[in-house]
Amino acid sequence: METTTLKQDIIVSPLSEMLTFNGTYGNYGGSYIPDVLTKPLEDLANMFDSLVKDPSFNKEYIHYLKQFVGRPSPLYYAKRLSEYVGSTIYLKREDLNHTGSHKINNCIGQILVAKRMGAKEIIAETGAGQHGVAAATAAALMGIPCKVFMGAKDIKRQALNVSRIKLLGAELIPTEMGTATLKDAVDIALGYYIDHPSSFYMLGSQVGPHPYPRMVGYFQSVIGQEARNQILNVEGRLPQAIFACIGGGSNAIGLFSGFLNDTEVQIYGAEGGGEATKENTAATLTFGKPTIFQGTYSYCLVDNEGNPIESHSIAAGLDYPGISPQHAYLKDSNRACYIPVTDNDAIDAFRLLSKLEGITPAIESSHAIALAAKVLKNKEMLAIINLSGRGDKDVDRDLEE
Repeated sequence: METTTLKQDIIVSPLSEMLTFNGTYGNYGGSYIPDVLTKPLEDLANMFDSLVKDPSFNKEYIHYLKQFVGRPSPLYYAKRLSEYVGSTIYLKREDLNHTGSHKINNCIGQILVAKRMGAKEIIAETGAGQHGVAAATAAALMGIPCKVFMGAKDIKRQALNVSRIKLLGAELIPTEMGTATLKDAVDIALGYYIDHPSSFYMLGSQVGPHPYPRMVGYFQSVIGQEARNQILNVEGRLPQAIFACIGGGSNAIGLFSGFLNDTEVQIYGAEGGGEATKENTAATLTFGKPTIFQGTYSYCLVDNEGNPIESHSIAAGLDYPGISPQHAYLKDSNRACYIPVTDNDAIDAFRLLSKLEGITPAIESSHAIALAAKVLKNKEMLAIINLSGRGDKDVDRDLEE
């Protein structure tokens, strides 16, 4: 894959070759929105298309990634985990970013777009709280007021991040709708955006109407491009397999983007399998069907009438019935394999990495660790796991299990 080198140690990829002018990935994607949002999203798409070609914008983005976020993030050889599993495993340490996850990559990019569009207010949704923290951080950095929408259930199970969001000066807006989780936070944020189309909606994952999947994928592609260069530098070859957890899909597409054209690299996404039943899961690509959901056409967990249903996962960041349209395309084209990981297996992996490596992963990232440990067992393969976030927010919950 061709890349545009902007600094010696941080690169940003061009837009995906699979992406057409109207924001579709194969049969998926597009924009299914109320008329009131047509012009705001067209303006956003046009601005984004212009800015990614602007060297001054990319220079500023790279500046903040280096000086504020702390990129490039390390590619860490997990020696004891490797010995335990029986393969050579590297961790892409997105947990070491400022704010503790991959979410800040996208938020810094979007806040720079918002600034150039003259935004007076930022709105964002959050599940695990990591995007809420990152959005509030980016808004504070640029001095723009921010509202963060969050489900009441997630507010209870992610109390640490709720406190951080408030400390950063953002207004936290809870919702009791539906299951009071990420899906409902997105619903209420979209509703607010429809009523206030002059606001800048900082969508946190690779979902929603065009141009959000394209934009989020671009800003997260730094993960995969760094990882690709780093593994070549340290091992002299590409990995045989790469792993990432997937809820909406942003951290996963961030890693995957660096290897999509390398057909010898096996790609795995770990879905939130919940309690290992079809009725109690967040494994959208495993059990869902293609439908229009929250502004885009992709896979979604639905009932017999085709209506979206509740999802269930111990990980708030994976507890979402929809999915990125690009991941839907990668599934159907067999370029990537998506496998559910149960809550119990994720908890075991959460504890395992903490004890073996002294690194406590987010419960979301623990799904990827659990899947990798199974796939790579005694295979003597070379692999990368995207450690998308740190687990501070989940420690108390683990002790209660």
